[in-house]
Amino acid sequence: MDALLKILQSLHPEVDYSTCATLIDDKILDSFDIVTLVAEINDKFDVAIPAEEIVPENFNSYTALRTLIERLEEDN
Repeated sequence: MDALLKILQSLHPEVDYSTCATLIDDKILDSFDIVTLVAEINDKFDVAIPAEEIVPENFNSYTALRTLIERLEEDN
């Protein structure tokens, strides 16, 4: 999932995504970042993130995002 990490680092290179689990809770990612992430993930991983999956739990950490992407890839 190096591609996901690169996407995240392009948004906020100062964040340690290997340890941060409060990207939404601490307002590190804002609504514009979420829109950008959804578009980049759709392009890079060829998965569509449904609106009902755009919830804080799925975007609060690198691990949560990776899990979401893996689940969506399995459903395809």
